Amino acid sequence: MALLTAENLSLGYESRPVVADLNFTVNKGDYLCVVGENGSGKTTLMKTLLGLRPPLSGRIVPGDGLKPNEIGYLPQQTVVQKDFPASVREIVLSGCQGRCGLRPFYNKEEKRLAEENIAKMGIADLARRSFRDLSGGQQQRVLLARALCATRKLLLLDEPVSGLDPKVTEEMYRLIATLNEDGITIVMISHDIDAALRWATHILHLGNPLFFGSKREYLQSDAGKIFGAGRKEGASC
Repeated sequence: MALLTAENLSLGYESRPVVADLNFTVNKGDYLCVVGENGSGKTTLMKTLLGLRPPLSGRIVPGDGLKPNEIGYLPQQTVVQKDFPASVREIVLSGCQGRCGLRPFYNKEEKRLAEENIAKMGIADLARRSFRDLSGGQQQRVLLARALCATRKLLLLDEPVSGLDPKVTEEMYRLIATLNEDGITIVMISHDIDAALRWATHILHLGNPLFFGSKREYLQSDAGKIFGAGRKEGASC
């Protein structure tokens, strides 16, 4: 069942398109990696999926009853975010804000959900620690727990392993794969073609040529032959 469908989507700035005539579908349970060179429109697409930027033309159609406040989002971290002086528990709990509506406090269910996601990310021993004092990998786990508080359906991840060392990068990819296996649909921007072909079920390649399809189809496509060169079909399955 489709969670999101992009129909004839054109994206850009000040009426100047970066991506034109984009069509793709994200079905329940998919793990979609969005790849492409710098400036190809990956982050613009992510902002459009979140409703933060309108498309130049075309539309994004939600499905399966998906609401805007049911999408979890893990953005690229800025220096300011990394130095945020709140506790881990406070940051994770803030992911429940979309559930509160006009209510100015968190209820027991939301507090329970935050604790569950803290435990799921393996950071229960960090709950009282200040976010600014954590390592990069620990901070990403905190932010992923926060994003999980907003959704049981769909996670949008913008370069979630940026700046992490290889060991922590592998741990993060495995954690995201486990969430996908547990039924959460993943849409992830990545510059790492190898990782995309290893973990994703589908690839959306922005640029020239434009491509959307399964991992197998990508390896057989013009885009896959150029950017996935050296990868053997089935090696990452």
